[in-house]
Amino acid sequence: MAFKSLFSIIPRVKRKEEKEERKRSFLKNGSILLKDLIASCDGKSHPIRCYSAAELIRATNNFDHSCIIDGVSYNDMYKGILDDRTVIIKKHYYVNEAIRDIIISMQMSTHKNSLKLLGCCLEFDGPALVLENAGKGGLNSHGSLVVDNELLPWKTRLRIAKQLASALTYLHTAFPRPIVHKKVSPCCILLDDDYVPKLFDFSMSITIPPDQLYVQENFATGRTGYLDPTYVKSRQSSEKIDVYCFGVILLVLLMRRESAYWNEANEWEYLTRDPKLNVSDGQIQIETIADPKILEEVGGDEQAQQQLQDFLALALLCIQDQSEARPDMIDVAKQLVRIEKSILP
Repeated sequence: MAFKSLFSIIPRVKRKEEKEERKRSFLKNGSILLKDLIASCDGKSHPIRCYSAAELIRATNNFDHSCIIDGVSYNDMYKGILDDRTVIIKKHYYVNEAIRDIIISMQMSTHKNSLKLLGCCLEFDGPALVLENAGKGGLNSHGSLVVDNELLPWKTRLRIAKQLASALTYLHTAFPRPIVHKKVSPCCILLDDDYVPKLFDFSMSITIPPDQLYVQENFATGRTGYLDPTYVKSRQSSEKIDVYCFGVILLVLLMRRESAYWNEANEWEYLTRDPKLNVSDGQIQIETIADPKILEEVGGDEQAQQQLQDFLALALLCIQDQSEARPDMIDVAKQLVRIEKSILP
């Protein structure tokens, strides 16, 4: 019996060793593949560089807490100095998410409204990204700047929306297959010194396969207040998820309100379900929902009032419960260009 038990254990041990060996080979080969991909960059269109762990540790004073950037993605992000320039170093805890983030960030780096990838480090358990700095920092949950809670003028908010729509349109249309960001929110947007928005964090992004309109998932993932209700029910990922998230961002920018908050009964309440936005008869009065700062800026200007009304109408179109009723991102981007041009500077 003892010999029988021993013989039954040996195959299991062998299988475990084979599994560990396959894992090591996968990581080794994946590292080689990624390094080769980075090396294939011509230094012009995608000048991506491999950094050592020692370089990133020095740049961030061993990832000191004081270097953490507030108000951005859930992944740890730090400011540091590399090659005499300020950069952002983004750590990942999951290899698959990190690799996806690196690959898509590399593809998006040519777009002016995507945070440019400068390099990466493969020497940590989870690869780290090195990204360009964005001087103004992140947006908070109600659309103001994290630093000093700075309120943005209406024209700046509108321009941010227009340029962010351009980045998402590029993500959906510029590559052989559409790429879905999946968790667009203020946490994934930084502003540079000129208040130009930079989209980042593609760690959960997916590519729609050929001859398919969506990807079927086992469960829905996303940020509270930005989760597409159709996606939650069907678990089908498509570009319409990003359209919904973007519509919520439009409301946040217009209303200066959080996308979700706890009520007195300790339950989530969502901005998209605000009764003021669900008027079945007649047009929503912009004065009842817009940020008072915006209303103060535009005053009684009829053209400006119409601009706000058009912006609201577009937001509501993007957050339709049925994904088929929502516009494509390219049409959203065109509408925002039209809305911005409706009032000459």
